[in-house]
Amino acid sequence: MHIIKQIFGLTCIAVLLSSCHGNKGSAWRSEYTDVPITAPTQLQYGTYSLGMYGSAPDASHSIAVLIPTSGANAKIGKSIRLGIEAATMQFAPDGLQVRFFDTGTGDTGETIERALASNPEIIIGPVFADNARILRDKKPSAIPALSLTSDVSAIGDGVISMAVMPMNVVESAIAEMSANGTKNFIVIAPNNTSGPVMAGAANAIADTYNIGNVGIFYYNERDTDSIKSAALAASMYNARNAANTRAKEILSAIINHESLSRSEKYSLSRQLENLNRFDTLGDLPYDSILFLGDGNDTKSVASFLRYYGVDARAAKFYGTPLWEDSDIASDLTMTGAVYATLPDIPENFRNTYSIATGTYPTRMSTIGYESTLLAIGTLYSHDDIHAHLMNPSGYTGINGLFRLHTDGTNERALRIMRLNGDGTTSIARTEPAAFTVPIYRTGGTYMSAAESEPLDSDGVNPLDYIKIPERFRGKYSAKTYGINHSSSKNNEPIFHTSTILPINDSESITSEDYQPVPLDNISRTYIDSVEITE
Repeated sequence: MHIIKQIFGLTCIAVLLSSCHGNKGSAWRSEYTDVPITAPTQLQYGTYSLGMYGSAPDASHSIAVLIPTSGANAKIGKSIRLGIEAATMQFAPDGLQVRFFDTGTGDTGETIERALASNPEIIIGPVFADNARILRDKKPSAIPALSLTSDVSAIGDGVISMAVMPMNVVESAIAEMSANGTKNFIVIAPNNTSGPVMAGAANAIADTYNIGNVGIFYYNERDTDSIKSAALAASMYNARNAANTRAKEILSAIINHESLSRSEKYSLSRQLENLNRFDTLGDLPYDSILFLGDGNDTKSVASFLRYYGVDARAAKFYGTPLWEDSDIASDLTMTGAVYATLPDIPENFRNTYSIATGTYPTRMSTIGYESTLLAIGTLYSHDDIHAHLMNPSGYTGINGLFRLHTDGTNERALRIMRLNGDGTTSIARTEPAAFTVPIYRTGGTYMSAAESEPLDSDGVNPLDYIKIPERFRGKYSAKTYGINHSSSKNNEPIFHTSTILPINDSESITSEDYQPVPLDNISRTYIDSVEITE
């Protein structure tokens, strides 16, 4: 999971995707993309061939690799290096020189200067945003660097991300929401470097798909109290609990103090019995939830949501590749939830890779493998190096379809996976196979972090959810709980609730003989492994 998180290591608050650094040089021009889009070039294991390119196989070329092979991030760097070495052993001609430079310890700027002094034609790396910024400032713009950071503030001027871009992930999830008929959704995200930026992307993308984002809630990672607080606010529990209590008060008052026919008393008693089975009453102002945290935190959030009356039946759950490498697929609470992710690593590649390296490939090692194949193909191509990398038809690699852009971003085709609740997953929607039809509506030139936003709601009036005899409508009243229209967005709610009877805040029940009837309580102490204390 730590390795996957590096792909989403964003540190920008407000970032220009394409214009911040575009004036440094003229090597990366948009006209490279002004060619017809056809089938993607295959980089995938077993189908890649240098024979399709123009250079002689013994031509001399040079690649520099900037990755951390020592220090705190050595595990990540070594995983990437294995992918690079595997690709080199399989496909590198004799004249290719691949030199590794360790960014894990020491002066990174000095390490990058040594790498540039080796006169590379293409650079693979760096992995992290800070190092990518240093490289971008030091290298000539014309030298391409296939970086593994997804931080859009660190790319451009020939530093090109090979990692999964957050905008792609968020749009894939929201596009699936749109296909499933979502009207409004909320975001629940970790309060770290990437969460607010991805939530901001969700705001922008939701407008494109005409879906309302009606609330954004943050929590501190691995903090049970913080997660519980976010779930409490997102569930509208206090308002819906108050509405439930008020509805039971009204029903019990009518049953005990009014003259009723047998059928009326039976109907009201059944309603009261049903209400006593739950803590909450009323519809939510959203029908989907986008979780932007990892699998472990998402499981905790979902457990608290279930405790507060929100589960996958009340709102459909959506997630990101951060759910991979967790046991979230075994959680019954998450049954039916879907998430956007890269395609599965091909089994034949996994087997061959494990034989060659003694370990199974990680996502980072496969991106290193793809970067190496792309670099080799580019160096031995008869095309202009920049035009070749910017091929608008893209490439198909171990991680599926992708293409690069002159601003340093990329597009990767993602699939949608469904959690089956028994430890398995199934494909809900396959990934696109080509760019002949645009995959994403939003590329965008601006992405900003989003602040937390309270739930935009019409509230819950108890009398909208119980049926009482017509002759008592003027006698029993209820307020609407949880009204909030402070959001700056002008989204239409899914459910429109109206108060049937006049609201009287000063006097709940107008009957002088009314005495409240004790209401049954629901006792639930544990949810999964999290103890609930109120």
